[in-house]
Amino acid sequence: MATCLLIPTTYAPKCHQSPTPKITCSSLTAQSQAVKRHLLSLISDQDRGIKTQKDPARRASIVEAIDAMAVLGRDTVTTGASLSATWRLLWTTEKEQLFIVENARLFGTQAGDVLQVIDVEKMTLNNVITFPPDGVFFVRSGIEIASPQRVNFRFTGAVLRGKNWEIPLPPFGQGLSPCTLMTSFEL
Repeated sequence: MATCLLIPTTYAPKCHQSPTPKITCSSLTAQSQAVKRHLLSLISDQDRGIKTQKDPARRASIVEAIDAMAVLGRDTVTTGASLSATWRLLWTTEKEQLFIVENARLFGTQAGDVLQVIDVEKMTLNNVITFPPDGVFFVRSGIEIASPQRVNFRFTGAVLRGKNWEIPLPPFGQGLSPCTLMTSFEL
């Protein structure tokens, strides 16, 4: 299973007063903030995971920090409406995404943003890799909620698009996606 670290692309506070104690953006503990800072520092120079592929010790440290974040958020529901957003990929172990990002130069470009657009109400998850100024690799998926912190996904279609051309690709793959990290970084 690939591990991804994503953050929302826009800041939108989602804190509300609640009579029962919950982990929210106004009540994040010093411990969770420290773990988050540590994780972000570990991935800051890893080119979205490209450098980590050749550094097993660094990868293990990053995965350990991700697991620590997951433990801190273990009682949090991360598959609700707050999951619906456009998320920017910060780091991944997903080999196909890393291959495309690393080898975009073969298409005469470089990879721009790598995004995941999730709509819980419509039960969709779309992966987007941009190739500025005019290209995009777009993968459509359907999702189903598997647990309070996980979604199952199944790819339904893909397209590689340039300025004046488009190549549809067959859907392939399915899996289980941990949602803990995505909402752990929603401030």
